[in-house]
Amino acid sequence: MTDLAETRPAGARDGEPSTASAEPLETAPEPAAGPVTPAPEPAAEPVTPAPEPAAEPVTPAPGPAAEPAEPVEPPAPPVRSRAVRLLRLVAYVALPAELVLFVVLLGGVPIPRGVFAVSEVVLLALLLAEGLTYLRLRRRGLSRRAAVAELVPESVLRIMGHELRIMASLGRWVARRPVDVADADAVFPHARDQAALMYGFAFVCLVESAGMSYLLADWPVVHAIVLVLDVYTVLFVLGLQAAAVTRPHTLTGDVLRLRQAAHVDVSVPLDRIASVRHELLFTHDKKAEGELNLAVGSQTSVTVELTEPVDAPRFFGASRPVRLIRCHADDARALYRALDEAVTRVRTAPSPSPGPPPRA
Repeated sequence: MTDLAETRPAGARDGEPSTASAEPLETAPEPAAGPVTPAPEPAAEPVTPAPEPAAEPVTPAPGPAAEPAEPVEPPAPPVRSRAVRLLRLVAYVALPAELVLFVVLLGGVPIPRGVFAVSEVVLLALLLAEGLTYLRLRRRGLSRRAAVAELVPESVLRIMGHELRIMASLGRWVARRPVDVADADAVFPHARDQAALMYGFAFVCLVESAGMSYLLADWPVVHAIVLVLDVYTVLFVLGLQAAAVTRPHTLTGDVLRLRQAAHVDVSVPLDRIASVRHELLFTHDKKAEGELNLAVGSQTSVTVELTEPVDAPRFFGASRPVRLIRCHADDARALYRALDEAVTRVRTAPSPSPGPPPRA
């Protein structure tokens, strides 16, 4: 067996590793990398979603049948207390009894003192009870007008208010102070064509007063009472004319205000007027539905038709809606022209600008 001798360099010591020179290994050159062209991916096939099953309509479970809604009734007017109703009943009986007693006394029929005393006590007690009830209603929070309306019937209040306005018109007529014309754009009087009739009626009342005064000269008490009534009648007739003079028709802003004496006052917005006509009429149907005729001297000269009804007051009872109003003015053509121009102005007025849109 042949021994393999390890070749050592000269001078090398034992135990040192041999340092035979190793020749460098030559590596083969790598080929130049060319541009890598990615392999084309296969085109993705369009995915068609599977059709969903049609949803079946859900039928709600039948519930209990809904009960029909009951009609809402308007609130009932406040029920007056038993004391107020009792006071009204006593007043309805006591006041006519006092009037009958007064007439009997004027006729010269002797009245027992006891009957006269009882009637006066009842009247004073009624007035005292009315006053105490009024104070109690005021303490409950009612206004003066509402408290009086609880005690006095509405018809009586209207008559009293009308009488007071008539008498107040006499003072305004003398002082030349018309009612509510300071802020009016135009004023249209309407009492001229009835003046002759009213003055003639007042003169007839004066003649009648003089005749009754002569005939009743032998009955001083009756003479005095009739004289007071005659004077009041003359003042009332003159007051009717004064109320017409001091309450003319007015045009203020966009509202036409039509009045007659002291009992009719109607405000008509101009945007509700459909047409205005100047026509002279002497006959009017007083029972026509939805019409208001404010005749002066049995004539009207301006007709106003409305697109929507307005409320016209009645002397007794609630107001009623009207869509046609006939009125009169001393200068009817001036009223027609002013009203026609005002209605045209309201119809052609530009609409208000909406302004810039709000910012986000």
